[in-house]
Amino acid sequence: MTKNINESGRFDRRQILEAAAVSAVALSAANVFLPQQAAAAAPGNGIRPFHFKAREEQLADLRRRVAATRWPERETVGDTSQGVRLATMQKVANYWARDYDWRKVEARMNALPQFITEIDGIDIHFIHVKSKHANALPVIITHGWPGSIIEQLKIIGPLTDPTAHGGTAADAFDVVIPSLPGHGFSAKVSEPGWTVVRVAQAWATLMQRLGYTRYVAQGGDHGNAVSEIMALQKPAGLLAIHTNMAATVPPDISKRLTAREPAPAGLNSEEQKAWDQLDDFFRNGVGYAIEMNTRPQTLYALEDSPVGHAAWMIDHDIRSHHLIARVFDGESEGLTRDDVLDNITLYWLTNTAVSAARFFWDNAQVAKGGFFDARGVDFPVAVSAFPDEIYQAPQSWAQRAYPQLIHYSRLEKGGHFAAWEQPALFTTELRTAFRSLRQPA
Repeated sequence: MTKNINESGRFDRRQILEAAAVSAVALSAANVFLPQQAAAAAPGNGIRPFHFKAREEQLADLRRRVAATRWPERETVGDTSQGVRLATMQKVANYWARDYDWRKVEARMNALPQFITEIDGIDIHFIHVKSKHANALPVIITHGWPGSIIEQLKIIGPLTDPTAHGGTAADAFDVVIPSLPGHGFSAKVSEPGWTVVRVAQAWATLMQRLGYTRYVAQGGDHGNAVSEIMALQKPAGLLAIHTNMAATVPPDISKRLTAREPAPAGLNSEEQKAWDQLDDFFRNGVGYAIEMNTRPQTLYALEDSPVGHAAWMIDHDIRSHHLIARVFDGESEGLTRDDVLDNITLYWLTNTAVSAARFFWDNAQVAKGGFFDARGVDFPVAVSAFPDEIYQAPQSWAQRAYPQLIHYSRLEKGGHFAAWEQPALFTTELRTAFRSLRQPA
């Protein structure tokens, strides 16, 4: 698509209009993703191999749409208080249309063992990498939004092959990474009710189907909610959970935040930082969640405009937003431009903007408290508190939220996409968190 952009870096309108003349029927067909088309016939255990190869017309259509973006005027402020800045999104679009190569991440994914299995009436996609080391500890890792299995690709090698990544054989994991229903390569649901509760039950079924009788669970964002619900459900074989976005907010703090009251007196420095982060998020950063909690089907524009979808995903939390902006300004960060676009492009190619948003709506229908409220999890829990998460859970809150807290660490670097941004730190945290649960060799 390079020839749709002139030497000044601007999109050539005449060539855009020519590209737009492509048959609408062909473009529509190119954007339909059906996981069963890429899966082999199911063997007796109901688990079938999976791979994905985007069609060239899908990728050409994506580049055409990016190049044809109709831009709004520049924001009227000199910061991000009105949202993702025009200059940032134009840099994203320019790289996406001219230089980005989806085939690289597609090859990385297809080099991994991927599978589809039907659970509770829908097809669930998952990566399953077994360690070569004996007594590896199985872990099921759940992504959130706006994440995907892309978030965890960097940690698969260090977890399954620790001796090649600074660890010992005693640190080995078998890794299972499913795609949430309606996200990525898992099927979209056709009825309400696929909540974190139902997903937690499905994950227990998946681990049982894979033959695991002892395992742990990990997650952040919606993945934390799934893992915490698994801890509440206590399925056979689950030993403990680890979270990088803990739900620890005490009831009195939650009430004050909801009412937009001042912070209570007597908070220590960690608690005050958490209060300030949460207060800012609920005042300035929660708009996307309100829309998806209440009106997900209205987000048709996300399925029609890749740049619109990209902006929606980038504006998830302010510190990730700023990190991504710096990346597209050419600075070196935990993520690269390709990392960011790998994840966004996966959503685009699988046409899952609205189906992922409906997961928020389904959960909102049954929610009995705030997303970060302590759930009363009386089960072994490990917490890694990253500083640039939506909020960095204080140790005092974690100890109250999780009476069986087996590990707490307050990290100095990393944010919402911890495994993706800081894979070495994240890997070390998982090894340390679950070390006491391993069986002797």
